[in-house]
Amino acid sequence: APGGFPAARRERRSLAAPRATASPDAGGGAPAASNDNAGGADVSLQPPPPAAPKVVWRAAGILLMAGQVVRRVVCGKVHWRNTREQVGLVGPRTMGVAMLTASFVGMVFTIQFVREFAKLGLTKTVGGVLALAFCRELSPVITAIILAGRVGSAFAAELGTMQVSEQTDTLRVLNSDPVDYLVTPRVLSCMVCLPILTLLAFIVGLAASTLLADAVYSIPPNVILDSARSALVKFDLVQMTIKASVFGAIVSIISCGCGATTSGGAKGVGESTTTAVVLSLVFIFVSDFVLSFIFLNGTSGDALARVVA
Repeated sequence: APGGFPAARRERRSLAAPRATASPDAGGGAPAASNDNAGGADVSLQPPPPAAPKVVWRAAGILLMAGQVVRRVVCGKVHWRNTREQVGLVGPRTMGVAMLTASFVGMVFTIQFVREFAKLGLTKTVGGVLALAFCRELSPVITAIILAGRVGSAFAAELGTMQVSEQTDTLRVLNSDPVDYLVTPRVLSCMVCLPILTLLAFIVGLAASTLLADAVYSIPPNVILDSARSALVKFDLVQMTIKASVFGAIVSIISCGCGATTSGGAKGVGESTTTAVVLSLVFIFVSDFVLSFIFLNGTSGDALARVVA
């Protein structure tokens, strides 16, 4: 046998549990237990130190992946063919649900606002209120939530399956960085597609509100549109675009990070997908508060005053 293996076997025997050896006694007897290490050192097997919680190393992996994506984008190391393919997947996958959701949300808000504002004689301000609500909050947040459910879950499941089946290791063997090939194109595609989808959701939601106000409450479309044009300024559209890009980066990085840190087979893939969607939703609302506080804290708040005037 090769040298070293017998020594290893002797070491394992020395750490084994005490063996029972037969010793005769007056009763003709049962074997008595004797410890092989009697008189020697007291050997005890210590349990391994506890590993870090899964949430800790998953959070560290997501932060590390975010830094790698930023560095690669800044350095221009982008796989453009994969990026174009992901743009073609992210946009169509989200557009239908986003437009349908925006239209119904717009009609619901129209019902709420028109009934209350009509009692106050402020019917001509309904369009301005709807436009501000959609542009500043509803359109980017709703579209980002749909992106997290439709695209973010797919990213996490796809990368998680590749991780547990060792396909990412195959990419490394082929001298391809998984972050360059898989993660960066997905992040860029979400950051590009989500502002466009948000703008379309804003247009569809406002159009649905205008149609409902005209058909049900007999408010002419020009009243709604003139009020919206008076309330909105260019910075509102810039604010909506910035929010959408930030939300797209958050959803894609969290989803790819959860997928890349998957372990445990099919069960682990399911857990990573659920975690990706939940974390994406939480950080969408947290970042929405932070961005809204930054954008609106120093404004004069005269948007509706311009409509009334």
